[in-house]
Amino acid sequence: QVQLVESGGDSVQTGGSLRLSCAVVGYTISPYCMGWFRQAPGKEREGVAAIDSDGSTRYADSVKGRFTISKDNAKNTLFLQMNSLKPEDTAMYYCAAALRWCGGSWYMKYVYRSWGQGTQVTVSS
Repeated sequence: QVQLVESGGDSVQTGGSLRLSCAVVGYTISPYCMGWFRQAPGKEREGVAAIDSDGSTRYADSVKGRFTISKDNAKNTLFLQMNSLKPEDTAMYYCAAALRWCGGSWYMKYVYRSWGQGTQVTVSS
């Protein structure tokens, strides 16, 4: 059974930084695409970033230049480094695992087969 466990969410002030982690059990992340999504109250879940098996990365325009997605295949763990945080980044953040290459479809929820329970990020002004 695949389990994805996020951690690292917190409350920070505008301009602050956080590093989210997603530990994966029961699934080897190296051959597949992994992604981060977020959902703010009253809004749809949206793609934030994804990393494919070759290490290529993709980002939502709203986070480009501020967020960095990475992974440690040896530890089977996904990361999201978030810098220059803004109040509009406030949301529940979810990691997701796809049993395939994501490519240009990285932001589509249907691509991902397993999801974590989420970790809350709150940015105050």
